[in-house]
Amino acid sequence: MASSRNQNFIFMLISFLIILATTSFSSALFSAKLVVIVNKLVTRATLIVHCMNKGEDKGVISLGPGDSFDFRFRVNLRKTTVYTCSFAWPGNTATFDIFRADRDDNPQSKVGVCSECIWSIYEPAPCRDRRDGGQPNCFPWAS
Repeated sequence: MASSRNQNFIFMLISFLIILATTSFSSALFSAKLVVIVNKLVTRATLIVHCMNKGEDKGVISLGPGDSFDFRFRVNLRKTTVYTCSFAWPGNTATFDIFRADRDDNPQSKVGVCSECIWSIYEPAPCRDRRDGGQPNCFPWAS
C-alpha cells in the first residue's frame, strides 16, 4: 500500500514538474532578463566594463563612445540575483549593481520591473532608461 502511494506521489510530482517546465508560469517564475549597458560618457572616452555575479563572470569588455554590451540571464527562485559591474575610464573607476532583483524585478520598487534593463553610463551616474521615454532613473555609484 505504501509503495503504491509513493509511486502515485512520484508520478504526480513528475507530471507537475513537466507542466511547470512547459508553461508560461515557469517563464514568469524564473523571469528572463536582458541587461544592456551603453557608453554615454560625455568625454567620449572608452569605457571598460567588467560584470559578474556569484557564479558567472561576463568578462572584461571595452566600449567605445555609443557602443553597447548586453547579456541575458534568469532571476533565481529566491529573487536574490545580483550582477555587479566595475567601470573604468581615464582617471576614474566605479562599481554599481547593474541588476538587483529587489530593485529591478520587484513591482513594489520605485523604479519598477524591467525585462529589458537598459543602462546608460555617464560620468556622474549610471541611469536606467525608461521604456516610456520618460526621465531615466539615475543612481549613485557604489564606489
